[in-house]
Amino acid sequence: MTRPAVVILGPSALAAGQRVADAVDGELHGFAPRVSGCAVTFSDTAAHLRSLFAAGRPIVGLCAAGVLIRALAPLLADKRQEPPVIAVSEDGGTIVPLLGGHHGANALARRIATALGGAAAITTAGEGRFGLALDEPPPGWRLGNPEAAKSLMADLLAGEAVAIENEALVDAGWLSPLPTKADAKRRIRITLQPSQSETDLLLHPAAVAIGVGCERLAPEAELIALAEACLAEAGLSRLAVACVVSLDLKAAEPAVHALARHLEVPARFFDAARLELETPRLATPSDLVFRETGCHGVAEGAALAAVGPEGRFVLPKRRAARSTCAIAVSPRIIHADEVGRARGRLAIVGLGPGSAEGRTAEAEAALVAAGDWVGYRLYLDLLSPLSAGKTLHGFDLGAEEARVIHALDLAAEGRNVALVSSGDAGIYAMASLVFELIERGGRADWARVEIAGLPGVSAMQVAAAKAGAPLGHDFCAISLSDLLTPWPAIERRLQAAADADFVVALYNPVSQRRKSQLVRAREILLSARGPETPVVVGRNLGRAGESLQVITLETLDAENLDMLSVVLIGASSTRRLARPDGGDWVYTPRGYGDKTAREVL
Repeated sequence: MTRPAVVILGPSALAAGQRVADAVDGELHGFAPRVSGCAVTFSDTAAHLRSLFAAGRPIVGLCAAGVLIRALAPLLADKRQEPPVIAVSEDGGTIVPLLGGHHGANALARRIATALGGAAAITTAGEGRFGLALDEPPPGWRLGNPEAAKSLMADLLAGEAVAIENEALVDAGWLSPLPTKADAKRRIRITLQPSQSETDLLLHPAAVAIGVGCERLAPEAELIALAEACLAEAGLSRLAVACVVSLDLKAAEPAVHALARHLEVPARFFDAARLELETPRLATPSDLVFRETGCHGVAEGAALAAVGPEGRFVLPKRRAARSTCAIAVSPRIIHADEVGRARGRLAIVGLGPGSAEGRTAEAEAALVAAGDWVGYRLYLDLLSPLSAGKTLHGFDLGAEEARVIHALDLAAEGRNVALVSSGDAGIYAMASLVFELIERGGRADWARVEIAGLPGVSAMQVAAAKAGAPLGHDFCAISLSDLLTPWPAIERRLQAAADADFVVALYNPVSQRRKSQLVRAREILLSARGPETPVVVGRNLGRAGESLQVITLETLDAENLDMLSVVLIGASSTRRLARPDGGDWVYTPRGYGDKTAREVL
């Protein structure tokens, strides 16, 4: 479970909220207009709650249950995927798990009740009586017929007993609280085989490992069909499969991941040295495979490595045109996180302007999921409220290559990594460098990492939205930094933008050593548009010390800017419109007025 967010809406809940946060190792979130001193503040309660829920964060709200229900109702779809949501009265007397009872909410509610001296209102009857829920078995177990769980639990709550038949011989101690009787009319069958029953509850332990190998870009449908055929031949249920396993050289093969998605299990990978240790147990060792991969068997070796020394083959290698499959069974539950390693994942995350409200829900979910964060120290500091339990890898400004290499190395080890940038990571930030380093030919396993680019709100978008709509028509973005781009190339782009009458967003307008470039940029743009052209200057947007000014192109001055500034220079059509409060709006019309005039004519 990720760190719970303890949400309070007023100062009267502050003391109890802090006690709850201490009890559950949570993070205190407060409604900014009324509460101060919280780790995280927000101004839109419903939006903040939905963001937390979408990111999978457990939510403890010291507020009316209706506040949580109304905010989260649009997001409710699958109870199996819902994080815990708990409503706590401000006096701490009543603690009600609203969602995610079987995913930790009930246990969390009991901890809060103990800390506050209140009562946890556990409404899931089975868990209240027996401490378990048959319709939501623990990790490593799947239901073959979920519809039978509710009727069986109803019978148990009515005083009946159940017979437990463990055909799989896998430890099922979690069922021990249930009242049992050998000749009971209701049964729980623990089996690895595909079965059907309207009355018996079928439980499948995840004790089966499917080892696979394939040629590069082998057809996904072929491997899926082969695996299904192998399961049928072995007489095994797909619900008993714990993981799909292979050699790490296959970590990026689409067919392997397609099979894992098809079976709804993780894909895990071993290096050749680990698979080579299984050679004495292989049914079909191959010298040819050894010459190509460094181990004598991929599918068989991976299956045996996954089930461990006490596991056994139930089906040696079977072949299709371009893929292979083997199946092994363990005498105990296989926990995929303890098997091999996952395909590494690198999320390139754009943080937006810096505030929590400016991050997308997708970016926040990626940050919550990642165990390692890599970035410029300032950017990591902006995320400090979310960083509990994360491994932080902070770098100095200017160490861009070092930080991207480090992020790729971590992901190549099978870790889930977030590489963070301010604004949008694909706009003058880290995303392009990731792919450049891969193309340069660094570590071979970098290319096998799963890479996800997650957009953020760029500085020019924030400045434009706060100023009005200066980017309402065609625009371009130009960085004035000549550290990586020769100044003559930048100058040509400025002239082209001036000639084409684009609105121009200037990034990196000045630095401590570099002032003249902005002066020259102003000269070039003044050659094509008037001195009164509106200019928007934003600094520290979305952060403490934010400022936004509307000036003219003639008065644009390098002395008032720095690297935290962004400059939007209007086109010849850009307008400056006085606001009733004394400020100005800036917008660039798209031509709707001309369109209306043409229609009238």
